[in-house]
Amino acid sequence: MADIIEELLDDPIVGVDVFHATDDTGLLPEERSAASSLSRERRLKFAAVRDCARQGLRRLGVGAAPILRGAAGEPLWPAGVVGSMTHCSGYHAAAVARADQVAAIGIDAEVNRPLRYREMLDLVATAQERAWVAEFESAYPQVSWARLVFTVKESLFKAWFSVTGQSLGLGEIVVEVNPLSGEFHARTSASPGRGRDALSDRWSGRWMARDGLLVAAVSMRRSGQPQEDG
Repeated sequence: MADIIEELLDDPIVGVDVFHATDDTGLLPEERSAASSLSRERRLKFAAVRDCARQGLRRLGVGAAPILRGAAGEPLWPAGVVGSMTHCSGYHAAAVARADQVAAIGIDAEVNRPLRYREMLDLVATAQERAWVAEFESAYPQVSWARLVFTVKESLFKAWFSVTGQSLGLGEIVVEVNPLSGEFHARTSASPGRGRDALSDRWSGRWMARDGLLVAAVSMRRSGQPQEDG
């Protein structure tokens, strides 16, 4: 069976995931220094997503390089590469592509379980989104649709931030999810700023509920590249 993240992405994007973080021996010296203050658990997650990323970079023909963190905690990719990382309990993944082919990638994973506080949904979801969450909860109770709103939006937040350096406001994005096809569509009202014409206000991606997880992936291709979901 293919990796979850690999199933959600199309060429030329490469996705790699792993379920268990077992050691941090693959960290490069610069990364080990950056992670020195982290707890053992966080250091293992830090190492696992970077191991996934380096496997993906090798498949792109890109040599090993340290993947450090920016001021907002975002991964700093080697020149000519775009990507995204995610991890949650028992799952770690990365997606990478060449920057001349793909403008932005965002991936996110969450455990498929109800929100701890239902009121959290009111903070991030529009009335339109809360309507389909209620409908799908009744028809397809095996998926935590309220949590999927978070997962999908977080994937888009990461993609947007990687290009603009700006955070999307919760009211600046509206998501529609297809419960059967595993696709989602989103519309943003925020301006990406000058010189960022590669970003559209409409995005399409894919999501999956499998192995107790919810995983979402979204990307934006460069002009002239075929646009496909995910």
